[in-house]
Amino acid sequence: MDIKKLLIGGIIGGILFFLLGWLVYGNLLMTFMKNNPGTATGVDRAQMDFMYLVIGNLASGFLMAYIFMKANVNSLSNGLVTGGIIGVLMAVAYDATMYGVTNILSKKSMMADVLASLVISAVVGAIVGLVNSKLQKPA
Repeated sequence: MDIKKLLIGGIIGGILFFLLGWLVYGNLLMTFMKNNPGTATGVDRAQMDFMYLVIGNLASGFLMAYIFMKANVNSLSNGLVTGGIIGVLMAVAYDATMYGVTNILSKKSMMADVLASLVISAVVGAIVGLVNSKLQKPA
């Protein structure tokens, strides 16, 4: 196992997930998501707990870095495709389950989340794949 790739890719991936999440969910989709909620009320925190937000984003970065290391993803284009596939499958898995058992999401917000996850994960995947190509040991 290449620990250097895992650590660097995981940290860079986590930072990118955090920043892109802020851009996409915190800015671009904020009004849309607030206007298309599920029927559950009182689920948003008054104050975000940033420590857990950071932990979650770092875990996402390390998950992607680990999968990329095991799958030998070492280029921008492979990272883009692989990251997008990982992101959309994880979002569909989570969102469809949450929609099926809770009232937190509407169908519109679920679809927006799946598309946003696809874009964010594809961008993060492209960058992590590019970083992996730079860290690749010469043959």
